[in-house]
This record gives sequence, structure tokens and C-alpha cells, in this order.
Amino acid sequence: MFRLEFTLGKKPESPYDFIVKYKEPDKRERTPAHVHLIVEMYVKHAYNPSLTLKLKDHILTMLSQIQPVNSFPPNLQFFKPQHIELFKDSDKVGEFTVEFLLVVTELMAIQEKTNYPQGSLTESLYRNFGVKDRFSVIQKAVLKRLR
Repeated sequence: MFRLEFTLGKKPESPYDFIVKYKEPDKRERTPAHVHLIVEMYVKHAYNPSLTLKLKDHILTMLSQIQPVNSFPPNLQFFKPQHIELFKDSDKVGEFTVEFLLVVTELMAIQEKTNYPQGSLTESLYRNFGVKDRFSVIQKAVLKRLR
């Protein structure tokens, strides 16, 4: 189980910028990045490709519905606990649960839409997942200058 925390960010693009952090029991607090989530998707894809591609489609549906926020802390806009059930088998592998992936991906998308309403890094990473080669997808997740 993990605990999520939000802190106000410092980006000048929006007064509602925020940073997502999580903490697992007996571990230090961490700040997830796009690359962590995409690498986790590749781990899950190696275990069950068809289920992971369905998860990708679910995430793309969610991303298409995310709106910028004008309050802090942010609220989830799409996630429902029942969304996890279809993908539960993916929890057998990797470091993160499907619940974690869905919630944190949504929060990062909310952050992106709030700071960069026309931004599409998160969406492009998931759109390219399973289509483009792994190196180019992971490279895009790592390079800050592309954001």
C-alpha cells in the first residue's frame, strides 16, 4: 500500500502547480516521473502483452478526459476503484500495482494539463507505447527538454 502526498509546485505556468509524492511503508518518500510509469508498463507488457495493451487503451481514454484544475489539492477526475479489476492480473509483476499506475498517471496528466493546457507528453508516451521501439519511448520520458 502506498500513501500519496501533494505539495505546491513552483512552476510559473500555473498557481495550481503541484508535485505528487508517494511513500510506501518502511521506504523513503519518492516523486514518480513519467519514465517510472512507462518502464513499469513494459514490465507488465512482458508478462501479459494483451492485457497491458488494454490497460494502455484505458489510460488513453482517461487522458482524453482530463481537464486543468484551479484548486489545490487536485481531485481525481476519472479513476474509479472498479477500473482496477480488469487489470488486476498485472499486479503479479512489477513494482507498482495497477491502482498506483492509474492514479499516479492521472495525477501527472492533471498536473500537465494545469501547467501546459496544450501539453501532450503523457498522452504521447502512452500512444507510442507498444507501437514505437522501447528506446525511443523511454528516451522521450527521460528528456526534460522535450516537455
